[in-house]
Amino acid sequence: MGDVLVNLLPVIVGAAVVPLYPIIVLLLLQSRGGLSKALAFISGGLMMRLVQGVIFGLLLGEAMDANGDDGQALITSTLLLVVGVLLLVTAVRKWRKEEDPDDPPPQWMTGISTLSSWRALGAGALFVTIAVKQWVFTLSAISIIGEAELGATTGIGLYLFYTLTTQLLVLPPVLAFILAPERSAKPLQAAQGWLERNNRVIVMTVSLIFGLWFSYKGITGLIG
Repeated sequence: MGDVLVNLLPVIVGAAVVPLYPIIVLLLLQSRGGLSKALAFISGGLMMRLVQGVIFGLLLGEAMDANGDDGQALITSTLLLVVGVLLLVTAVRKWRKEEDPDDPPPQWMTGISTLSSWRALGAGALFVTIAVKQWVFTLSAISIIGEAELGATTGIGLYLFYTLTTQLLVLPPVLAFILAPERSAKPLQAAQGWLERNNRVIVMTVSLIFGLWFSYKGITGLIG
């Protein structure tokens, strides 16, 4: 169990440290009816991750059962290498100030604060759906859990743990808003501004560090 959590940790951090996601949550919190909208947005993302877990869990489970232990290691290492390459590409794009294909169009961002709760729910699901790297992170998490062969119940529990911990960056502002909605207004605005100003640097740094790590894990796993 401990080894699985250690292997999952970089995947969790990579999936969670996406500045655009908490920026959207902060924008929603500052709009009218912000708490319900923010919670709906987060719920939409969580639901889509659960759907991905069911679909990919079944597909990867069958593939791993069919290929045995060596096949499981091959699948996991290949997915980690794919994640690493995607992150390194993202780091280069940010360094060259190119647009990230996972980012929504600017007009989508400008209309965030006007969304209803139901639309925010759909926007959260859409955010996870259109982010290619998030799909690969999910696949990697499932393959790591499946390779450990800890049983169905434990595997489901670990995937739920992965899903919930991908929300680490958005839970503090939501809790702050719940506990002190008026006093948290200025800190939330300051946090939003800081994330917007440093979005490129954060994404570039995180993508480079974890891109190298995942590439190393994937390559060493493939060469044995």
